[in-house]
Amino acid sequence: MSTDLDNKTFTYTPSTIQRAKRALSCSPFRLKLFQDMRNQSVPIQQIATAVGIESGYAKKAFSEPRTEDNLVWLINVGLLRREVDGQGLTDSFRLTPLGRQIVDEWEREQNQIPPASLVDRVSNWLNRWLKWTL
Repeated sequence: MSTDLDNKTFTYTPSTIQRAKRALSCSPFRLKLFQDMRNQSVPIQQIATAVGIESGYAKKAFSEPRTEDNLVWLINVGLLRREVDGQGLTDSFRLTPLGRQIVDEWEREQNQIPPASLVDRVSNWLNRWLKWTL
């Protein structure tokens, strides 16, 4: 299904792109999850627990609440959005245009999410912590 959003080009500030890349690199998820989210919504039940590892979506098994917390952070930095149906928000997630841009770039360059440096991990943690405390 194609929408007008699929055909629009979005311009993001370098700091927005850098923050999103850092958040994605620090996430406990694998590129396969985001590649699948580019084409379809993925329900949290396929990402959480051992199912997420078996699906190739997660590096580590987390509970649904912990998985959702990590996904919500990626929503906050602009990489993901929750899928909506006639009843409202669902438990499924998709990539935003910013998320598509980054996933496409990493897919072309190295076909994996680059590992986060210690500085990236600390910066991401501080951004995430400060976001929730302000």
